[in-house]
Amino acid sequence: RKVFMKKLSLLSVSVIFLFLSCITAQSQLQIESAFPNLTFQQPVDIQNAGDGSNRIFILEQRGVITVFQNSQNISSKKTFLDISDKVLSGGELGLLGLAFHPDYKNNGYFFVDYTTNNPRRTVISRFKVSGADPDKADRNSEVILLEVNQPYSNHNGGQTSFGPDGYLYISFGDGGSGGDPQNNAQNLSSLLGKILRIDVNKKEGALNYAIPPDNPFKGNSSGYREEIFAFGLRNVWRFSFDSNSKKLWAADVGQNAWEEIDLIEKGGNYGWRCYEGNHAYNTNGCSAVNYIKPIWEYGHNSDGGFSVTGGFVYKGKNASELLGKYIYGDYVSGKIWSLELNGSIVNNKLIFASAGSISTFSEDENKELFFANYANGKIYKFKGTPVTKVGKVDLPLEFQLKQNFPNPFNPGTVISYQLSVAGNVNLKIHDIQGRVVATLVNEEQLAGSYNVSFNSKQTTNYTSLSAGIYFYTLMIPGFTQT
Repeated sequence: RKVFMKKLSLLSVSVIFLFLSCITAQSQLQIESAFPNLTFQQPVDIQNAGDGSNRIFILEQRGVITVFQNSQNISSKKTFLDISDKVLSGGELGLLGLAFHPDYKNNGYFFVDYTTNNPRRTVISRFKVSGADPDKADRNSEVILLEVNQPYSNHNGGQTSFGPDGYLYISFGDGGSGGDPQNNAQNLSSLLGKILRIDVNKKEGALNYAIPPDNPFKGNSSGYREEIFAFGLRNVWRFSFDSNSKKLWAADVGQNAWEEIDLIEKGGNYGWRCYEGNHAYNTNGCSAVNYIKPIWEYGHNSDGGFSVTGGFVYKGKNASELLGKYIYGDYVSGKIWSLELNGSIVNNKLIFASAGSISTFSEDENKELFFANYANGKIYKFKGTPVTKVGKVDLPLEFQLKQNFPNPFNPGTVISYQLSVAGNVNLKIHDIQGRVVATLVNEEQLAGSYNVSFNSKQTTNYTSLSAGIYFYTLMIPGFTQT
């Protein structure tokens, strides 16, 4: 208590909230080996076919895709596709991305992203599964959709994913070297430093695909590439769609100092090489004023990392602690974080301090989240407090009142809580003398997760609160916590 009061005297914020009336149990969240009997050679992507077969596909950078049943006791795997003789591998080159067609169950199409040589280039191509064996691809079925020359051997991007609109999205790095010397990311005549969007179900002119009619540069007369969906990106290695909100989350690997998380918008300019994260990098010739800033960034230091690996918004049932949060990591530091977005308020929390060389995250058909350790070739998953299902809503098995964020704050913060059943909910703010200064919730609520905003300058009983310690209490029939 004395230590706390000494620290408190140094703070220059208006309000602090603390839990004082009870101590909650520690989270049960942990990491476990998903397939302890299997090891892979430099895994860089994990996918499922979305065909109801409950299979897992692992990409090995050298140019091999393996397949096996999604069972923790599985002890064998099969080679689905081997194009290692075509793939230029090593460093940031190799077989980097895999996406199964939304109608794969019927048409058998899947799409890959790999680098090859003479000249060094990225190839986006389509293959088809064998008609005789669902665990074998037809190697001779390749149809090349797109080829892009790579001026350097690094920054190849590599993510291929179908969006909720049925179009194929592809990430390309800025071409490599350092500092984007060719200014590709801001050059709309180049596909480098971009996220592309194409229609693989149609052909247009000489292309083996079509341009979606609402692509931002469709039909332009300035020579801009019509495939571009967003630009000003350095090297988006991994991106993903939130199937609920339809948001496109992307993690852009930084240059010298900052890693960033972006929400990608159609036609958006994310600032590279003019800006690295929120910070000016090389603004020579940069005249745009509408750069979209990252929603989160972290520095190249012991508290952050050096190469962000994008993740997913968790929707599984094995870890209620992660529900609705964007889970991502860092390849170099091995850290894993959860990020919650509530309006303009971002809550970023370190959940694991060291989880290996995290090369990719991905989901299985049940929305459980996996990640790969590039160094030891193992695949891992998360395990915590299980989630139960009530009606159509996935719910935690227990009530939970969480620490507000940010804390300390001035003047706004967010309080989060979870209800396992419906009931009358009362959430109030008290001062240190026990007086109620604000009632945030007093109503019947359904089971689920809730975020409530509180502004210390707009309270129920006081125009503005003075600096000090305040408490919040959640009251539900059979449950009270402060």
